[in-house]
Amino acid sequence: MSSCACIDSAIVGWFGVRSILFGGSSRSGPPEKRLPATARAAKAAARGQASAMSRESILKDIGQVNVAVIHDWLTGMRGGEVVLEAILDLFPEADLYTLLHNEGSVSEKIARRRIVTSFVDRLPFKKTRYRHYLPLFPTAIESFDLHGYDLVISSSHCVARGVIVPPGVPHLSYLHSPMRYVWDMYQEYFPRTGFANRFVIPFFANYLRMWDAAATPRVDRYTCNSAFVAERIRRYYGARATVIHPPCIESEKSVQPGKKRDDFYLVVSALVPYKRIDLAIDAFRDLDRRLVIVGTGPEERRLKAHAPTNVEFAGRLERAQIQELYGRARALIFPGEEDFGIVPVEAQARGCPVIAYARGGALETVRRNRTGVFFDEQNAGALRRAVQDSEQKNFPVRNFRENARRFTRAAFQRKLMTEVRKLLDQGPSGR
Repeated sequence: MSSCACIDSAIVGWFGVRSILFGGSSRSGPPEKRLPATARAAKAAARGQASAMSRESILKDIGQVNVAVIHDWLTGMRGGEVVLEAILDLFPEADLYTLLHNEGSVSEKIARRRIVTSFVDRLPFKKTRYRHYLPLFPTAIESFDLHGYDLVISSSHCVARGVIVPPGVPHLSYLHSPMRYVWDMYQEYFPRTGFANRFVIPFFANYLRMWDAAATPRVDRYTCNSAFVAERIRRYYGARATVIHPPCIESEKSVQPGKKRDDFYLVVSALVPYKRIDLAIDAFRDLDRRLVIVGTGPEERRLKAHAPTNVEFAGRLERAQIQELYGRARALIFPGEEDFGIVPVEAQARGCPVIAYARGGALETVRRNRTGVFFDEQNAGALRRAVQDSEQKNFPVRNFRENARRFTRAAFQRKLMTEVRKLLDQGPSGR
């Protein structure tokens, strides 16, 4: 189901479970996710002692800080969960709060934490239809009791940053993106066709926009993944954000460019409308080149029906298989506008040049004429010319190694800890 369809049908969840919402719900996770009573009591006592620590002692031994980490939901290992892992590594004793957790969907490193879920985790069909409960998410995220913590860190692309933090407790947010489906991409997600999109969805979108804007002061310090997102945070929230690129690469040793390039181009993407895979297909229709598309999604059937014979669909592949394709492809095609985009960074780590639309995060992750080329107009002709232009250029391996250093896990963690220390030093902003 597309994001549009999922959010469109969120109203079903709202009317279907309003009795659960107004009837009250538990604010902690299911019993199997909670610590035994004695362990919870000991941890609460430890929190009380740490809360009495002076700011100077906290800064001296940041490992003693009691931390709550807030993440929107745990339903798969995508870019947001890679960031979450890196944050949790910095705080081995931190508790993890999330709207819902689908068992077995995330790494063991995340799953073994104490995970506290909201009432959304106990609603019917939450495993596959959780997006239908979107109107309930603000209430669910506000239901968490965070008393006793010294620091709250949210990893947010939906509502996690809107958690209510007790007075005197600093809150740092790593914002992957403002909710694009109610802000700058609202028209793309909800074209004004059909009764729901014209008369029902605007009501819920307006509610979410008001709540999202009102939640801005709940964060004391914003960080984000790109200058592109930082500008959107300024535009929609009136807040300043420090850019910290996400941990796309484990370490510099992970940068292993392929030794031989084959004669094909590569797309690695979910097959959804805003990724603009249709543009790549149109561009290659008039090119005597192979295009291999890795990924699945609601647009797959339509794209296959539209594709010429030189375009191949590889479906869902394992990470190792994708890495192998990065090492062999002539270039990665990246035709959409993304907030950041981890795929181009992963491709460059294998020495794969990137041909990207010159908007969004790609402008920060790809070095023009050093690790890839750009096309300035989002149409098939401009992309076709960029492909031909790339074939006339040379991309030395050293360029990819130099670029990759900016996106390692160590670089991310070092910069995030700098922001944490600044926040603890200055204290909360007077919420």
